[in-house]
Amino acid sequence: MTVRITRLNHSAQELRALAARQADAKLARRLLAIGLVLENRCRAEAARICGMDRQTLRDWVIRYNQHGVSGLADRAHGGGPSAKLTDAEKAVLARWVREGPDLAEDGIVRWRLRDLKQRILARFFVLLDERSVSRILKALDFSHISVRPRHPQADPAAQQAHKKTLPIWSLPRSHRRRAGNPSSCGGRMRRGSVSRAA
Repeated sequence: MTVRITRLNHSAQELRALAARQADAKLARRLLAIGLVLENRCRAEAARICGMDRQTLRDWVIRYNQHGVSGLADRAHGGGPSAKLTDAEKAVLARWVREGPDLAEDGIVRWRLRDLKQRILARFFVLLDERSVSRILKALDFSHISVRPRHPQADPAAQQAHKKTLPIWSLPRSHRRRAGNPSSCGGRMRRGSVSRAA
């Protein structure tokens, strides 16, 4: 029985572009095979072009329908889940963080985990939650503490000139209180407020 591709969030052209960036040859072949099927190529022909039989391609179609692009990667064997981003993709992520977002392209001046999550999905077709993105950034030696974002149209010279024209405010000197008489209790008294003894 033929299995149809029900996950249609990526076009055949997008899958080919992703396959071209893959270091894993097996994953690249699977992406190309799914792309060929999306182009309505014969299932047997798509499998032959990508070096697999029809039954194997059918299994990958099922995995793709269930898990998307990440379902086409080989599963880890007993050593925990495999990394969802390749080393090359992590290097690209590190470059994004170092360079910061582009206001015109990204519409923001500072990366947040949710922004990086969306960009990873758009560029690598890998769906990560924000906690996974945070773990990857920590492994890449990025701290969650970042500098204050700078507006792209800010003029550093004008900011320095503005600082030089600000008045220097000094705190008023504190008045030292005179040491009080140990025998006195209470505050100061007005002159003539105490009647003289006769």
